[in-house]
Amino acid sequence: QVHLVESGGGLVQAGGSLRLSCAASGSIFSLNVMDWYRQAPGKQRELVAHITSTGTANYADSVKGRFSISRDNAKKTVYLQMNSLKPEDTAVYYCHADQIYAFAKYDYWGQGTQVTVSS
Repeated sequence: QVHLVESGGGLVQAGGSLRLSCAASGSIFSLNVMDWYRQAPGKQRELVAHITSTGTANYADSVKGRFSISRDNAKKTVYLQMNSLKPEDTAVYYCHADQIYAFAKYDYWGQGTQVTVSS
């Protein structure tokens, strides 16, 4: 089993910054993709940013130019730097990772961390 633990959420004013971290532990062979998703009240969970094992990153249009995803493979940790935060960024942010082992793909989720942006 793999465990993902997020940290770094909180309350911030619009225009401010936060940095989320997600550390993986457990039966890790080789983590593949690591992502950040978010879910606002009454809305579906959406992909915010995505990074491959080789460092290729992609972002949702709504956060391009403001958020930056990175990962430290040695520490088995993925980060999300969030700048110029807006009230519409308010959501629970979830870390996700997957790995392929013995020809099967396994998906893992963190418990979520709340980000609240006040206007």
